[in-house]
Amino acid sequence: MKLRQKVFFLAITPLILALCAIALAVWQQSAALARQQKASIEGAYLASKEAELKHYVALASQSVSHLYESGRTDPATLDEAKRILQSLSFGDDGYFFVYDMQGVNLMHPRQPELVGHNLYDLRDSGGRPTIQNLLARASEGGGLERYRWIKPSTHRQVAKLGYVIPLERWGWMMGTGIYLDDVEGALAEIDARQRENIRSTMLWIAAIAVLGALGIAVSGLALNVSESRVADAKLKVLAQRVVESQEEERARLSRDLHDGISQWLVSIKLQIEAGIERLRGQPAGDDDKALAVFEHTAGQLNKVLGEVRRISHNLRPAALDDIGLAAALAHLAQEFEQHGGTPVRFTASGCTDRLPETANTVLFRIAQEALTNIGRHARARGVTMALAETAQGVTLTVSDDGVGFDAAGISQHPQRGIGLRNMMERMEAIGGRFELVSSPSGTVVRAHVNQTARS
Repeated sequence: MKLRQKVFFLAITPLILALCAIALAVWQQSAALARQQKASIEGAYLASKEAELKHYVALASQSVSHLYESGRTDPATLDEAKRILQSLSFGDDGYFFVYDMQGVNLMHPRQPELVGHNLYDLRDSGGRPTIQNLLARASEGGGLERYRWIKPSTHRQVAKLGYVIPLERWGWMMGTGIYLDDVEGALAEIDARQRENIRSTMLWIAAIAVLGALGIAVSGLALNVSESRVADAKLKVLAQRVVESQEEERARLSRDLHDGISQWLVSIKLQIEAGIERLRGQPAGDDDKALAVFEHTAGQLNKVLGEVRRISHNLRPAALDDIGLAAALAHLAQEFEQHGGTPVRFTASGCTDRLPETANTVLFRIAQEALTNIGRHARARGVTMALAETAQGVTLTVSDDGVGFDAAGISQHPQRGIGLRNMMERMEAIGGRFELVSSPSGTVVRAHVNQTARS
């Protein structure tokens, strides 16, 4: 996977994870809130129904209280009480029922077929004993009981909330109930609305996630295109700098070969030819003159060899491979002092031999370029060069007391500062750090390489 793709995924993955976490939290909170709201509505509704049932039972008790309080238990009195209770009703499905304490139905205005039957063992669709539970509530002095019963208007078994009281003198259980299917319908509608709200919220979060991902993708694409253009431009500039550096190096080599080695070789050739002619055509007494010519020629050959060594040293410092970085820099400082006349004080501290070969070459080239610039432009009276091991790596410092220069202006000039840019690019290539400070009182070049520098 490319770096840009990794950056893209690193940018979009936290967004997706955050939105998923938000969606999960919203869903859980919405579900919990929906359950709480449903419970509150159901509780309030049932509380109102319970109060209503108690009121209905109280009215029914009041309607037969004159018979009950009379103390009579004869069949006529009981039949009259049944007739009064049977005539009472509320709503479409509101009625009163009467059972004896053994579970025999004594009066049921909406299901007369049940009258006279013992329903003690009757169970609803949920398997719960309906009449037994109602009798238990009556035995406790009265109370509410939830069960399932056939609704007269729909002939379907639905949830019902009943309220019963005992009429102990007559051995009766009297009660009534309210069917709760309308409550269940209302609660089901609330559940549906809440699910729809949660679904809408999830869709909004998903839409935001998609839009966010698309935004990041479009931004990444735009940034990618922009960076590609910038990279192409930098690559062109770098290629131009490489070509310019190569041409400068070739020109320098050409000048060195033409001005130095070539002229010396021509001179040596002429002197050898002159010596040969003297040996051939001159008397024997002129041997000393011919010998002097050849001795002078040998001296010039030594200079040619030195020039060849200098050129090869500039191309690839062999001393790095033979004696190490510190000794190579010391030799470089000695050569600069001998040829340029400017004194150079070199110091080395710590162990600097653990750097990769590429890092050694880069530091040597930076020192070489810095000394070259000092010799050409600085007009310095003295140079200090130090190579030191630090806790993080190795640092090379080259400072002079010359006239200095405008570092920012030179680095941005298209035709100047090529050596300075080369130093910076060499350090960037190995992951090092390059610093340059210049003022009228002198210039300091500092290059730091970590021990783990790229080779």
